[in-house]
Amino acid sequence: MASTERLNYMPNETAPSITREKLIDLLNEDLSREFQAIIAYVNYSQVLKGAAYMNIAEELAVHATEELAHAIILSNQIDYLGGMPTTVPKPVRTSEKAEDMLRFDLEAENETIRNYRRRIKQCDELGEFATAEQIRQILIQEQDHQTALATALGINVPNVGIAD
Repeated sequence: MASTERLNYMPNETAPSITREKLIDLLNEDLSREFQAIIAYVNYSQVLKGAAYMNIAEELAVHATEELAHAIILSNQIDYLGGMPTTVPKPVRTSEKAEDMLRFDLEAENETIRNYRRRIKQCDELGEFATAEQIRQILIQEQDHQTALATALGINVPNVGIAD
């Protein structure tokens, strides 16, 4: 072993299973989901009809503004890591039925929560602790959204675990 190799070799450290570039790509996927959520919440909050859905429609409008804040945070973190934030949302599912719209939102929140839980671990693994902390704060609101949607649907909050 050359002398420079000896200085850099740390037997108890393992290489991260994710690179900074891969993290940027994954955060851009998360950003695309946030754009999707903004569009869905704005749309659904305006087209939900019926007395039973008026309170949830107002709540969805609030969710839209929170999702915009998440998009700004993610864009900032992607830029900090040296990436270019995406401008492309994931496709938005629509329906004429209020319950379908709420289920679409709940499914999207479940996916988002799974991914953010994984993203926090990935950020920690890379030593990007501030980015992990930003995502933890986003995750708190996403779980609140999940709870509100499950409650509106009259179901238990799904246990979504972590994405692989």
